Amino acid sequence: MSTRIAFLKGHGTENDFVIVPDPENAIDLPPAAVAALCDRRAGIGGDGLLHVVRSAAHPEAKGMAAEAEWFMDYRNGDGSIAEMCGNGVRVFARYLQRAGHVTEGDLAIATRGGVKTVHIAKDGDVTVGMGKAVLPDGDVTVSVGERSWPARNVNMGNPHAVAFVDDLAHAGDLYSPPPFSPAAAYPDGVNVEFVIDRAPGHVAMRVHERGAGETRSCGTGACAVAVAAARRDGADPTVTGAPATYTVDVPGGALVITERADGEIEMTGPAVIVAEGEIDADWLESATSA
Repeated sequence: MSTRIAFLKGHGTENDFVIVPDPENAIDLPPAAVAALCDRRAGIGGDGLLHVVRSAAHPEAKGMAAEAEWFMDYRNGDGSIAEMCGNGVRVFARYLQRAGHVTEGDLAIATRGGVKTVHIAKDGDVTVGMGKAVLPDGDVTVSVGERSWPARNVNMGNPHAVAFVDDLAHAGDLYSPPPFSPAAAYPDGVNVEFVIDRAPGHVAMRVHERGAGETRSCGTGACAVAVAAARRDGADPTVTGAPATYTVDVPGGALVITERADGEIEMTGPAVIVAEGEIDADWLESATSA
């Protein structure tokens, strides 16, 4: 390990990330190191970490290298591995553009949730093709304190439980994962979204993300919310043949989600790089072994 490691800090609708460029996959980032870097008081601070690796250099992404040069090795803030992060993909694309690896227009990014198509617009917004939602059968319930709600089970490459509530304050502090049942619905945990209506085609949400607690935004969560809202509203684009678009307000801003007639979902929103610098490798080693 070199004495200093380059990093950047970025966010998408205030869902923030530590970015570690490592094209050849040469930097060891065990869970304790990721958690130390994402610590908001003793580290750099972030909801998660974007490890930027060439697909051909990572064992989990080699099979996608022909489709996508770059692999988003995404980690939650507690160091655990996650399949996908929609806001993270946008920030990942913005980093690739800043570093000169890509330009405005279309590109592909490999993730554990598959290869994602991305478009970097001239106005600065980034659109990500999020794939199709899977809606598993079975009833799900989520709870906060003495309140419980039915939730829609939506999988966007990672699992979500979407509950429509009367007041976002009913979600509580979201420090701890909201209980859900049945346990078999989400054997590896779940991201839980609490949603209210603002206007037709316009909702607002709060989210508890697995491994991160409440975050200011969740891209896959916003997609899950839009799908759940569309089904609740009687709109299934694969049946009607008409796309369904929802604006989803999150604490950190707004995302526009469109489900097309072929079932593919597109998410559009901002992505910003706010800083770059160097990590002291001695500190990281010390923090990891503490």
